[in-house]
Amino acid sequence: MITKQIGIAIAGTGGAAPDYAAVERGVERLRAQGILVHNFASQEQVHQRFAGTDGERLAQLHGAVADPDVQVVMALRGQYGMTRLLPHIDYEAIAASGKIIVGYSDVTALHMALMAKTGAQSYAGPMFCGDFAVDAWEPYTQEQFWQCLAGPTHSVLGAACGNPQVALEGRIWGGNLAMFVSLLGTEYFPRIDGGILFFEDIAEHPYRVERMLLQLHQAGVIARQQAVVLGDFSAYRLSPADNGYDFDAMLAYLRQTLPVPVLTGLPFGHIARRATIPFGALARLVSDPDGFTLTLSEYPTVRHA
Repeated sequence: MITKQIGIAIAGTGGAAPDYAAVERGVERLRAQGILVHNFASQEQVHQRFAGTDGERLAQLHGAVADPDVQVVMALRGQYGMTRLLPHIDYEAIAASGKIIVGYSDVTALHMALMAKTGAQSYAGPMFCGDFAVDAWEPYTQEQFWQCLAGPTHSVLGAACGNPQVALEGRIWGGNLAMFVSLLGTEYFPRIDGGILFFEDIAEHPYRVERMLLQLHQAGVIARQQAVVLGDFSAYRLSPADNGYDFDAMLAYLRQTLPVPVLTGLPFGHIARRATIPFGALARLVSDPDGFTLTLSEYPTVRHA
């Protein structure tokens, strides 16, 4: 369990908060539970759709990393904006600080770049606006986050989705599929062999999901992994032109085409009930048609020694 006060910094690395009053209420709720919270994002810095200009958002991230009272740096929100910052981030400073970067969706780009540049691990986990600046906190998402932070191991259970039977071990990496694929061929794409890929996305039609996974396959990335685990893919719209081509049809094709097992049922994505997955952790994946278990270890925590 965690036996020391946790310091959490909020950094606006991407989109602006839709309601900064709600952000302040969320900050106060955390403080009432004994969490030290430093909010580096403010309504005064909103620029266009972003939580500040590129320079302001970079300063928020670096300021949060430099804060001596902070162990966790959580993204204010995802949406879009991290890609603009990648060439300017001080990755060595983040790695040397020991701070745990937390977020998903757009923050996938930072998880990837940090791993590629330094080998440092981070968390695909909650973001402040969607998970703390809301009226009702989702218990599962909260429990997953705090349990993962406490360590030294963490478990995620997958739903029964008729998955193949596997038992394997490797480093887990992935996140938002569109963000992941956007970095292919850049200096921000890490080289991990023998790993377990996990993906989610929102508002991406099944053919686009298939196309992105085929791109990874044709680039040789998937053949170097042991499995692909899919989370939530929702908010897309089918049309009469699909003529029976839906997510299930796409999944069947991928399972016939990709050289590794493809599993579904991971509770991760643009959903309220979301697991926390440490990016780069050692993962033990055991699956059968009734569900699967991911057991995660060898990742950074804030557990008091």
